[in-house]
Amino acid sequence: MAQIHERQFGTLPDGRAVRAFALRCGDVTLEVIAYGARVIGLTAPDRDGVCADIVLGRADLAGYLGADYQGACIGRFANRIGNALMPAGGAVYRLDRNDGAHNLHGGNEGFHQVLFEVESVRDGDAPAVCFSYVSPDGESYFPGTMRVEVTYSLLPPGDDEEAVTLRIDYRAICDEYCPFNPTNHAFFNLSGDAAHTVLDTMLEINAEYLTVVDTDLIPTGELADVGAVAGGAYDFRRCKAIGRDIMADDALLVACGGYDQNYCLNGEGFRQVAMAYEPNTGRVLEVYTDLPGLQLYTFNRGDTVRPGKQGEFYAPHSAFCLETQFWPDAPNHPGFPQCTLTPERPFTTRTEYRLGVG
Repeated sequence: MAQIHERQFGTLPDGRAVRAFALRCGDVTLEVIAYGARVIGLTAPDRDGVCADIVLGRADLAGYLGADYQGACIGRFANRIGNALMPAGGAVYRLDRNDGAHNLHGGNEGFHQVLFEVESVRDGDAPAVCFSYVSPDGESYFPGTMRVEVTYSLLPPGDDEEAVTLRIDYRAICDEYCPFNPTNHAFFNLSGDAAHTVLDTMLEINAEYLTVVDTDLIPTGELADVGAVAGGAYDFRRCKAIGRDIMADDALLVACGGYDQNYCLNGEGFRQVAMAYEPNTGRVLEVYTDLPGLQLYTFNRGDTVRPGKQGEFYAPHSAFCLETQFWPDAPNHPGFPQCTLTPERPFTTRTEYRLGVG
């Protein structure tokens, strides 16, 4: 039986068709589209075997057009670049200012709103779809022609585990020196019901430090002990409910309405960096990556402009994002971990979201 099913998802204003691919592995189904190389659905069972969609999204293609990041592949540079100024290869590039004075998620022509090519489709026990895109020199004012591949795979449980794994592999090469920082911007709600907030979801992040930011969420270059900031409100080293400290008397939490923070992950190489557990459904989400950072975002303002999959507007704190990444504004902080693509070699990175119950 085929584990991948393809369907028409919509048509872009210029007439190009957008296809959707549903990948199935056991009781888990992932649905992705080529527009933004985007996750639009992720259905997983709870402790009673009841399946529900655990990512937020839109009812149709029109809902994703423009500056909508839900489920998208983000690039060329995820998160923020201060003052929209980026040094690379001995030059300084002035990028789009699409977040006040700053650059956010790749600018006005970021990967979230381009149509990727369908590079390959692999059926079988570990179904996969690979999307590719060639970002031309100067797109959103980034230097060089960059070729990017994003592969989504669903992997069955191993011999000693029960989780189905959503694996995301990124591969990129550029003909000039250019910083690169990809991520996926899935909005998770492990209850499977966007009407329920994620404030009761238990979360653990393996990080001793976070990047200190100013009021525009631009890093100052300093790091802070997670236990020493706001009385430990940002400390997720021990599993705690997302909502336990989200209303703490901290200027940044108050200004943001919740968490929007980069964590400096412990360790190096491919390792587990976070775990989320929804006590009402038993769903567990484990995050593995080889990247140095993770952005916790708790959908602090919700959405009163674009309706969701069922036609509803998403309320504040109806989802959380765990975006694996290089640290924000890294090109302007030489002491931060860096990823600058060079013409000589491609760059690869991998992130996994392992789905189980507990």
